[in-house]
Amino acid sequence: MVNVGDPPVVAQVVRNGFVESSHRGIVVVTRADGSVSYSRGDYQSNILPRSSLKPIQALAMVRCGLQVPSDQLAVACASHSGEPMHLQTVLDLLHGAGLDESALRNTPDLPLMDAQRNEWIAERRGPSSLAQNCSGKHAAMLATCVVNDWPLETYLNRGHPTQQAVIETIRGFGMRVAWTSIDGCGAPALGVSLVGLARMYGMLAAATEGAEKEVADAMRAHPELVGGTGRDVTDLMRGIPGMIAKDGAEGVYAAGLPDGRGIALKIADGGIRARPVVMGAVLRRLWLGDAPLRTRMMDMPIYGRGQVVGAVIPIDI
Repeated sequence: MVNVGDPPVVAQVVRNGFVESSHRGIVVVTRADGSVSYSRGDYQSNILPRSSLKPIQALAMVRCGLQVPSDQLAVACASHSGEPMHLQTVLDLLHGAGLDESALRNTPDLPLMDAQRNEWIAERRGPSSLAQNCSGKHAAMLATCVVNDWPLETYLNRGHPTQQAVIETIRGFGMRVAWTSIDGCGAPALGVSLVGLARMYGMLAAATEGAEKEVADAMRAHPELVGGTGRDVTDLMRGIPGMIAKDGAEGVYAAGLPDGRGIALKIADGGIRARPVVMGAVLRRLWLGDAPLRTRMMDMPIYGRGQVVGAVIPIDI
């Protein structure tokens, strides 16, 4: 089977001193040469990176001839919050290819984050492909189809040239595609090892030329488009010079540093509350970022009657 096995506890929910819940997970940090400098759990485990794979998918599109402004390339890497800046940038990407929202085949949904979702509902708007957080990735795939005169309607099929390009890009990093499934947005969800994900991020962040550098620079230039207002992934890229980072569904987080180091983690139960806490602990271990950033990443309070009575805390990171 392809799974994370039985990983160690990496975070606990502590309420008034009582350990109420535990989160298991795997963590790995790689050096510039790809060797492992730190790990918890079986870092060779295969995972579905989910949206943490988006920068690699965007890289594949650039290698296939996609040429767009850096803001549009950044939103291609995004799980965006659905703010106006995100939706407009996705539309700009589509319009630049002579397309509109009707070309999108990703699953219609409401905006990802609460504030934008509530506003959307208040305006009596229903689920849409544009509002769904993966619309930038899909717009980039469609624009790549236009550049290459590939079929638009079938761009999500595993055998389509866009998806084959993603698979070949992963293999080009020396990684193996261990599994193929379907992501929530409808695109193929490709499985790789956790350590392989960390290595890819390290190599992407360290690139000094070519399509790799173009993608990494776009993420660095527009971290607000990769995530959104108040998002920890955006704070990470703003707070640590040269870092690229991307969160993913089911408790995945990956980051790369310009010196070639990579970080990847997976919370085994798929919950997101432990994800930034564990990443913050890794940053503290590596002494990356300033103290306020590390504190903000690890600040996951637990409330009782409106008062802070505990926290989600990292364990042995």
